[in-house]
Amino acid sequence: MATPATRIPLTAEAWTEVALDAIASGGIEAVAVEPLARRLGVTKGSFYWHFASREALLQAALARWEEQETREPFARAEAEQSPRERLLTLFRRAANTPQRSERVLLALSASDHPLARACVQRLAERWRATVEDCYRRLGCDPQDARNWATFAFSTYVGTVRLRRDNPDALPSGPRFNDYLRFLIRALIPRSAASEDASDPRRGAAGGLPTLDRAGS
Repeated sequence: MATPATRIPLTAEAWTEVALDAIASGGIEAVAVEPLARRLGVTKGSFYWHFASREALLQAALARWEEQETREPFARAEAEQSPRERLLTLFRRAANTPQRSERVLLALSASDHPLARACVQRLAERWRATVEDCYRRLGCDPQDARNWATFAFSTYVGTVRLRRDNPDALPSGPRFNDYLRFLIRALIPRSAASEDASDPRRGAAGGLPTLDRAGS
């Protein structure tokens, strides 16, 4: 139980943050008022200053997570003029997704709760639609662009799942950066890569810029 010196301020955001921590560690089922109140060092009654029900808290927590996963990453991507750079920006963000966000994504993907399913579907569609538009602008026909976008998102989710379930299967250290570059080579069509052959920002590894796990 938190002491008065370390107690989290009793704001709605504090409750949504602790709810996301619970989802990351135990799934949707872990979002329960009494255990969360104990984590915050308050009584159960304090919860009702901010939320009418557990469902209201869950809805607010998922909205907060969805906003974190879309607002800044997509704003940075949309600021890029080149569709290839937009792809690279999104792929960098995917490679550097915070661990809690990855765990929340996996928990929501495994849940049958309608709020969880709707949240994941909105995020997946936003990601897929943006990436699909990039592929179209790189010259792919509509069906190929959709296939590439689906492939890219499923690769991301699969890597997140593998990192959780069998982390030893993934390389570590500098070799993980090499693996990221390999993934991005695979996720950008050859025709698009050849169009950018004269771009001075391209790195030495397969014509791709450096993509460090901690950000680049």
